[in-house]
Amino acid sequence: MKTDLTDTTASKINKALVKARRAIGTPAVGMVLTLVIVTDEENAYDALKSANDASREHPSRTIVVIKRVSRSPRDRTKSRLDAEVRVGADAGTGDTVVLRLYGEVADHAQSVVLPLLLPDAPVVVWWPVNAPLDPARDPLGALGQRRVTDSYAAEKPIDELRARAENYEPGDTDLAWTRITPWRSMLAAALDQVDCEVISAEVQGEQYNPSVELLAMWLADRLHVHVRRGVSAGPGLNEVRMLTSTGPIRLYRPNGGLALLTLEDQPDRAVALKRRETSELLAEELRRLDPDDTYASALRFGVDRLGGGLSAAPGSAPAAATAAGSGSSATAGARATAGGAASGGAAPGAAGGTSGVTASGGAGALGSGSVASAGGPGHASVSVPGAVSGSGPGLGAAVASAASAARAAAALPPAASSATPSGAEGSTGSAGDGAGAGAGDSERPTPAQMPPVKKATTS
Repeated sequence: MKTDLTDTTASKINKALVKARRAIGTPAVGMVLTLVIVTDEENAYDALKSANDASREHPSRTIVVIKRVSRSPRDRTKSRLDAEVRVGADAGTGDTVVLRLYGEVADHAQSVVLPLLLPDAPVVVWWPVNAPLDPARDPLGALGQRRVTDSYAAEKPIDELRARAENYEPGDTDLAWTRITPWRSMLAAALDQVDCEVISAEVQGEQYNPSVELLAMWLADRLHVHVRRGVSAGPGLNEVRMLTSTGPIRLYRPNGGLALLTLEDQPDRAVALKRRETSELLAEELRRLDPDDTYASALRFGVDRLGGGLSAAPGSAPAAATAAGSGSSATAGARATAGGAASGGAAPGAAGGTSGVTASGGAGALGSGSVASAGGPGHASVSVPGAVSGSGPGLGAAVASAASAARAAAALPPAASSATPSGAEGSTGSAGDGAGAGAGDSERPTPAQMPPVKKATTS
């Protein structure tokens, strides 16, 4: 049942809600929360559809706030409130009020929403797009116990994450964080199956996907190791690789559906890791309304402390060096860290930031402590004190133990370079695929330039 109200007030909207519920024979209110959606006309339909689907798990009153921009200066001085009341099948398992605010009343939306909130029920405020810089201090955000944003919808997602970290208040959350819940659960379960020490990690995904950043920050924050952020074609988050003292752990999702989990000395297993709809993400956030301390800790770790370049997309020409012609490669000399580490940061056809030794051509290229790799577009390796690692699209490459890697690192000369024949599987740099993360390394610290981190200890 739908009821349209033009040039109305909050009191008339409440009366229309009561009348509509009586008309369909359900005067009792069995809703558990109020969901306030602040959006624009363009995104209102999709947001409301997701809220209605989520209400099947969490019956709620949904209030959609749409601020309409007046066309002329004269119209901007006139205030008007239009409303659409939906009850029954048109409103999921609760009821829905769509508010359209014109003129000066748009600047005081909280005064319109406040009388429509369910009494003695929690309030959740959700911005599908155009979230305020400080949600907790926004007039509508101040009404809610929980404030949900989505940095993926921002024009500059990484800047959005920085703003979220600077203005975080208990109750803030992000759907970009909610998207990685299955990944975090799977990685935690994988580490529970082996007794090992995590040495380093790498997370790969789309270039402008904040979920990849958040997962990398969560790993770095919880494991106290350096984490490399790699760029891939997507969709979304593709791969997480962790180098441990007992061998590599790899979770790989090539197409956004089924993922492959690989552990040392264990058979590979397929796991369900599909990309979820917005309604599922919203329903997950509505299950818990207490502050998410884990999200706050990961967010405050900071995207600038991750290794790797974000600004280099596949196919871009790196600023440091560009290799032209089949089989040509450019690598910079190795730079030792304060702990005597060898840093590997070579990308295809480029040497960016602090670059070291690139192992290519097959397993054993650097002896027992090497990683066989073929540097892929936008993909660079990570370095940690006492270990040498490599990376690339050869995702099944063998990784040796940490002790062997340390011995290999100690045997390296102060400066080293690599050149791979054009026919080798791990050739670095060609005119056809000259791309890499080197262009972004000038803007972000390499692992060798990062402050020392506390190493995880074995239990």
